[in-house]
Amino acid sequence: MPVIAFQGQPGAYSDLACRQARPGWTTLPCASFAAAIEAVHDGRADEALLACENSLAGRVPDIHSLLPEAGLHIVGEHFQRVEHCLLAVPGTEISDIRRLHTHPVALGQVRKLIRELNLEVVPEFDTAGAAELVAKWGRKEDAAIASSLAGELNGLTVLRRNVEDAAHNTTRFYRVAPVPNFPDVSRDDTLTTLLMRVGNTAGALYAALGGFSRHGINMTRIESYMLNGSFTATQFLMDVEGHPEQPALAAALKELEQSSDNLKILGAYPRSLARSGT
Repeated sequence: MPVIAFQGQPGAYSDLACRQARPGWTTLPCASFAAAIEAVHDGRADEALLACENSLAGRVPDIHSLLPEAGLHIVGEHFQRVEHCLLAVPGTEISDIRRLHTHPVALGQVRKLIRELNLEVVPEFDTAGAAELVAKWGRKEDAAIASSLAGELNGLTVLRRNVEDAAHNTTRFYRVAPVPNFPDVSRDDTLTTLLMRVGNTAGALYAALGGFSRHGINMTRIESYMLNGSFTATQFLMDVEGHPEQPALAAALKELEQSSDNLKILGAYPRSLARSGT
């Protein structure tokens, strides 16, 4: 059976995302993004699912530093709605709860619940780990915020579902593999992820990106970050619409090669149906 690796413990939102992105595959929990990437390299996993951005928290910094040197290729994207559940040991009433355990980011996403129940908050390493701890302690005074899957795997009861403050809390993932798997060039729903570097000089970025405008290429994402603490050059990670072999994007990439350094295609893959709400 194929295996897909993720960062986190069993029951983490990334685990849930893997099960939805690759139904029927075995999920492999890893302690870090680097460990998930290594699991693909050493053959313990066929693919990895790596969180790259969240609609509330923004980009995931680790991916920007790891992905360029990972030696893997983006073969797909997946959007996972984050649906927080209030979990407790069986037999617990909401009035029994005194302490709430979860990841610090999740704590910031359930402020209304915390105020309503007047709970003491206890930050934990991750959401699934918080659920595991609550199950281990077996105390009605302690509850966790995590996925319904984490509750199921740890024998906890869901006291409330969808307790997050914002209904649009969604995480986007890159699905990566050892070899590229470009869609057919005739498809009109392809996204391409690029990496490039430009010097910190006046007009450098304008010159580099002008080709996309001239050739009618839509950019859906661009992120910038410094390289090795240097202020002399900036690296950019971009998602653009189109296939690298289609005439318009091919022409834009040819121009980009002339005005940037270290241009690299990290992957071309079908656009997720979640982008259109289907």
